[in-house]
Amino acid sequence: MRTAYVAGTFDTKGAELRYVAGLLAAAGVPVLTVDLSTSGGAAAAADVTAAEVAAHHPDGSAAVFTGDRGSAVTAMATAFERFLPGRAVGGVIGLGGSGGTALCAPAMRALPVGVPKVMVSTVASGDVSSYVDATDIAMFPSVTDVAGLNRISRQVLANAAHALAGAIAHPVPEEADRPAVALSMFGVTTPCVTEVANRLSERYDPLVFHATGTGGRAMEKLVDDGLIGAVLDLTTTEVCDLVAGGVMSAGPERLDAIARTGVPYVGSCGALDMVNFGALEAVPARYADRNLYVHNPQVTLMRTNPDECRRIAEFIAGKLNACAGPVRFLLPEGGVSLLDAPGQPFHDPEADAVLFEVLESLVRQDERIVRVPHNINDPEFADAVSAAFDEVLAMSGNGQP
Repeated sequence: MRTAYVAGTFDTKGAELRYVAGLLAAAGVPVLTVDLSTSGGAAAAADVTAAEVAAHHPDGSAAVFTGDRGSAVTAMATAFERFLPGRAVGGVIGLGGSGGTALCAPAMRALPVGVPKVMVSTVASGDVSSYVDATDIAMFPSVTDVAGLNRISRQVLANAAHALAGAIAHPVPEEADRPAVALSMFGVTTPCVTEVANRLSERYDPLVFHATGTGGRAMEKLVDDGLIGAVLDLTTTEVCDLVAGGVMSAGPERLDAIARTGVPYVGSCGALDMVNFGALEAVPARYADRNLYVHNPQVTLMRTNPDECRRIAEFIAGKLNACAGPVRFLLPEGGVSLLDAPGQPFHDPEADAVLFEVLESLVRQDERIVRVPHNINDPEFADAVSAAFDEVLAMSGNGQP
């Protein structure tokens, strides 16, 4: 059976860590304990000492044991992030407060999606996006502080340990018969993506990602991990939020994994007509006079204007030009979303024209940009996507991802 790694600061959380390790061992799971203490004191009773982990820091262990808690925690997190991914990890569990969570989370994020990751933390009931990001870390609120064993902490730690034991003991069988293809989707591009995914499903394993910022980052992490053979990035709306300050940006690294890996890529302008904000009252005052659409009580959409479309196109063009792999990027002249159609609130041919013209002028013209005289959700656009997908696969050399 694959090995469970139990990681944390054994100088302050030793009893709790050993309790978790004992439960895993009792469940029949091989265990390796890893000390992440930064005090620099006597080595705690762990299979891997803090000094061994610290030696993986780019500047050596001296960069970790500085005597300053803030810099030491940051440096040890870097060392653990370099230590863990190179090992045969069946699963990993960490526990602690904000410091312990900061020590463990980067290394967990560096592991491939699917490797079981459990973090028992005092901060797990709050905003954990900075710890989890686009990965599959399971956060367990500790309820009481991780400061000794008691009737509550024993139960919480046992639940977390047994969850990890179950995940390690019962891995999901891999589907090796169908290559994985990623698709990006938003509510306003659902008809298109659903149709394309249905067409793919007999030969491929379609993985659909919700383009909410986290979704785009998760998709590209899987590309970097080598788990996705081709990308149908039909909904690039996260770039709108990056450019205009919305709440669903995937960050400036969006599309970088496509360029790094050379994965066969078909993209489009899905939902580039909108920037996402929270409730209507949360929209920044500078946008009060813009075309706003209340999608639901928690989400307000703002129509992108020609200047924003120009900047969006410039961003995407720069990324596409960095791609060495086969690329097609489709321009739906009939509208980029369900809301961007005649009679719909975001129908704005002038803004769309700027978007399309800037992309055509800036993207390297080796047939990468393709105009399609339909709305993105029309069946004919799905036909164009399918044709472009066949082209990039053929260009990749073997006709499949």
